[in-house]
Amino acid sequence: MNYSKKNFFLFIFLFVFGQIYAQNTTNISGNIIDEDKKLIPFANVILRQTKDNQLIKVAVTDTLGRFEFENINEGEYHLNINYVGFKDFKSENITLIKQKNTIIPTITLELSGTLKEVTIVYKKPFAEQKIDRTIINPDVLITNAGISALEVLEKSPGVQVSLEGNISLKGKSGVVVFIDDKPTYMSADALASYLKSLPSSTIETIELMPNPPAKYDAAGNAGIINIRLKKNTLKGFNGSISLAFGQGFYSRTNNSINLNYRINKFNFFSNISMNMNNDYQDLLIERKYLKNDGSVNATFRQNSFIKNERYSNNIRLGADYYLSDKTTLGVVFSGFYNPTTATNTNKSTLFNQFQQSDSTINAVNINNRKWWNGSVNFNYSYKIDKKGKEISANIDYINYTADINQNLENSVFLSDNTLKTQDILRGVLPADIDIYTFKVDYAQPLKKGGTFEAGFKSGLVKTKNVAQFTNEKNNLTTVNNDLSNLFDYNENINAAYLNFSKDFKKISVQAGLRMENTNLEGLQFGNPIKRDSSFKRNYTNLFPTFYLNYRPDSLGKNVFGFSYGRRINRPNYQSLNPFSYPLDRFTIYAGNPFLLPTFSHNFELTHTYKSKITTALTYSYTQNIITETIEFEGTLFYSRPGNIGTQKNLTLAINGGFNPLSWWTMQLYAQVTYNQSLSLIYGENLNNTGTFYSTNFVNQFQLGKGWSSEINFNYQSAAYSAQFVTIPFWRAGVGIQKKIMKDKGALKLNVSDVFFTFQPGGDILGLGNAAARFYSVLDSRVFTLNFSYRFSKGSNLKLRKSGGADDEKNRIQTK
Repeated sequence: MNYSKKNFFLFIFLFVFGQIYAQNTTNISGNIIDEDKKLIPFANVILRQTKDNQLIKVAVTDTLGRFEFENINEGEYHLNINYVGFKDFKSENITLIKQKNTIIPTITLELSGTLKEVTIVYKKPFAEQKIDRTIINPDVLITNAGISALEVLEKSPGVQVSLEGNISLKGKSGVVVFIDDKPTYMSADALASYLKSLPSSTIETIELMPNPPAKYDAAGNAGIINIRLKKNTLKGFNGSISLAFGQGFYSRTNNSINLNYRINKFNFFSNISMNMNNDYQDLLIERKYLKNDGSVNATFRQNSFIKNERYSNNIRLGADYYLSDKTTLGVVFSGFYNPTTATNTNKSTLFNQFQQSDSTINAVNINNRKWWNGSVNFNYSYKIDKKGKEISANIDYINYTADINQNLENSVFLSDNTLKTQDILRGVLPADIDIYTFKVDYAQPLKKGGTFEAGFKSGLVKTKNVAQFTNEKNNLTTVNNDLSNLFDYNENINAAYLNFSKDFKKISVQAGLRMENTNLEGLQFGNPIKRDSSFKRNYTNLFPTFYLNYRPDSLGKNVFGFSYGRRINRPNYQSLNPFSYPLDRFTIYAGNPFLLPTFSHNFELTHTYKSKITTALTYSYTQNIITETIEFEGTLFYSRPGNIGTQKNLTLAINGGFNPLSWWTMQLYAQVTYNQSLSLIYGENLNNTGTFYSTNFVNQFQLGKGWSSEINFNYQSAAYSAQFVTIPFWRAGVGIQKKIMKDKGALKLNVSDVFFTFQPGGDILGLGNAAARFYSVLDSRVFTLNFSYRFSKGSNLKLRKSGGADDEKNRIQTK
């Protein structure tokens, strides 16, 4: 018998023996929850033989709280389960019968008493997939240390941040950002400014929700990004501190401290941060004015160097009073003071059709902005019974106050460098915004399983904006009535929702319906050259949501999902303000009081394998999409928000974590997006259609003795959206970490954009007889050294509830 025949018969023998063996064994599986019916991941599950207590196998629950033991011989067994902060659990005896798989009834763990300080060895994954959201754990990445929340978002799977601060999710614009389930009420550029002031060290998790449940406001075409800040309810005094210094072209600091004190029935918590963020943008804009035959009539070329000096002070103070085991009262005070100075020094040159210099304008635009924010939240929760009935209420008051001063100096030179004219434009632009919200939520478990939820919310917003501009020329000061303005805006939104969820043997279902009624009024007061004007609108809409998960196997190794949601995107408050705001002599930013809300239908199909790899196919159809539009009026370049018609978006994305070796962890995200924007913009048909792709690749290495390192890479191809086509870019980052002080502290050094390749640019379409392009160099290569230290001991308790203000914060401009 030759060698190949021996191998063949050996294979047949092993296969037959394996089948006989498998038929005489069985599988055992189950899942673990806590007393609040929340899934418990990463619990240790030990299978022992009853007769001699012999250890047979050990497993760890996955992110959905499930475990499974395969190929177990028939006999008597029991389970031992332990998890930090909970009492050890020992099951009753379990009789296993061959060829019959056993599913253990759901196991509930009870909270333990006092727990001495422990070290949890398990490392969280960077991304976790749930039925209605993806959860990001920023602390997992070394290169997230000492940076801002905006930079963390830029590295999150499926999230893109434009040069202007617009945040998109899976290729779709119109994202609403929440902080602890409460919106930030800011416009895109204002939100970007705030997130730059929020240290990464204060973030617990980031939740990406393309189709949020009915409990959340319906605002946001692309869904919601919910940033949860760190908070703690361990007994005693505990917290963490983070200090960071960064050096790019300019220096920056990012420092924060999180404190918690729990005694008897009281829990006090705080987050305090103080930051300095200096950077620059070197911007080139070229505009070509065309003749009817397409030849160039004139060219405008502008070089701008914009230096930003940002200082931010954020504070959050709160207290919970546990009146009883059923009742909790809470109050949270928060606020920030963010002074910013932006100095824009630019040189603009106008060339004739022969590319000869016609005139040059040197301009210096200094913007001093000071934003104050103060808010208070009162919250109440009551557990009606032990079955899970619960009612909660939140009352919020939020105020934003702005003190904005602009100083724009222009000097015009002829082609022979002779000074032609000089003038100064000065502007004072105070703003005041008051927001009041009231919210009630009710949850009730149903007799045959499942959960019913209902709630109500009412919000009132009042804004006052003033613009006072003067011109100075030849030592003479005059009021500029073209730019001066006074604008008041009031808005009331009332909402109610219903939501139902239930887990069956292989299927999980969640369905909800939200109704929102909107009433708004805007009033622009006149001046000597303008009349009073006003507008009123009211509308009521329904927003259904639906989720379906299917698990074909008992352990849920493969999970198939489907979701649908209807969304709305309302204009932010400043976008409705008809103010004109000059960036320079030729560039004007303006509001648009005629903006309409945007509506979208979002669909998503997903497949998740072993809670590690998720593939998603997303489609959305959006009407009246709100985006920045560009228009030429003579030599003036107007940028204003507008409704541009319809947009279709189709995205295929994959997100997964891998462990090629025990010391090597990989996280990969890749997406391909097809975008089509159809509109009539300023009399011209626009059809901007294209496919772009992006990827984010993270490698982490455990080097031993407390050392670890990280390498990350991000690439995006040319992208297409509305009037813009952006050029491709890529960037890479590296980091190294050393744990110190008995693993309570850590030193981290990271470098962003190592090769200095993140230089955004692109073309602007739909400009009639004109063409425009832009190119930027940013202060993106930064060396950051971070020290962090944590201290905590006590017992694990449930996290507190967050406040109830919803959609309004996302629509305020604080930059």
